[in-house]
Amino acid sequence: MTETRLTIRRPDDWHLHLRDGDMLKSVLPSTSANFGRAIIMPNLVPPVVTSQDAAGYRDRILAAMPEGHDFTPLMTLYLTETTDADDLEQAAKSGLVTAVKLYPAGATTNSQSGVRDFDKVAGVLERMAEIGLPLLVHGEVTTPDVDIFDREAVFIETVLDPIRRKFPKLKVVMEHITTEEGVNYAKSGGDNLGATITTHHLIINRNDLLVGGIKPHFYCLPVAKREKHRLALRAAATSGDARFFLGTDSAPHLDQNKLCECGCAGIFSALNTMSCLAHVFEEEGALDKLEAFASLNGPAFYGMAPNTTTVDLVKTDEKVVYPPNIPTPEGPVTLFNPGFDIFWKVENEK
Repeated sequence: MTETRLTIRRPDDWHLHLRDGDMLKSVLPSTSANFGRAIIMPNLVPPVVTSQDAAGYRDRILAAMPEGHDFTPLMTLYLTETTDADDLEQAAKSGLVTAVKLYPAGATTNSQSGVRDFDKVAGVLERMAEIGLPLLVHGEVTTPDVDIFDREAVFIETVLDPIRRKFPKLKVVMEHITTEEGVNYAKSGGDNLGATITTHHLIINRNDLLVGGIKPHFYCLPVAKREKHRLALRAAATSGDARFFLGTDSAPHLDQNKLCECGCAGIFSALNTMSCLAHVFEEEGALDKLEAFASLNGPAFYGMAPNTTTVDLVKTDEKVVYPPNIPTPEGPVTLFNPGFDIFWKVENEK
């Protein structure tokens, strides 16, 4: 049996949904087994808007951690038009909070409390720029007359670029970029602009979602785009460019909430992400760039050291079989199916 082995620093996930309660307990092990740290999204119901909310959520995550797992949740606050800048600054300086998340109101799951009037958050953004606290943006406009496939490009032009011009010292992460325009804008920025790319947007395009019947488990926001955009994302992720790093946007939903008349947006990929990424990077002839994307670029942007431990990614002739879903007390959560056989697995940690 032939074997290919790649040893990299333990990866981090710079965009992760863990939910809460029983769902949190069910999905957390899929991340904590292989990742050292993750930026935890705050769009719970109700959202994580204060330092007290963040401290409570962090405690629940740590309480759900499987024995023997070494994982650090990096907490975020949900930006609202009434966010208290003093509370935010105190949370940041204490190390409780790593970033603040901007959801345009109505852009995605549990974003109803997000920002409608950006002038109302100008003071908070100014404070964040002063203390070096990153702003994480869900980059889509919500204007009804803007086509859903154009909403990222329009957001960059009408919202993000004006914010960055007004607050040039503000650190910004363009989260889960999905377009060539997103890639190009990230490349045009300075050291205070980064971009995360998901596993699934490197693999699927909108044909995968829509051709031959609607595939609810491929429905996510931002929605998958044309093939030219997927290829632009692949080129960026596998380039080694420090501005691009892994944010899975792994977002679990019960199957009953995906397979219904108005299904939820989100793809759960935490369990098989590293296997899928190894496949993608090998296809692109860029296995030597995988460590940068998954383990080095993110910490560098956030001013953190890489993880000291390593993981081995091993490819053999034997197909790796992941379960089609993971169980929760309320029902199954379907795992992302990349549409190809997987031969890479995370074998161990040193």
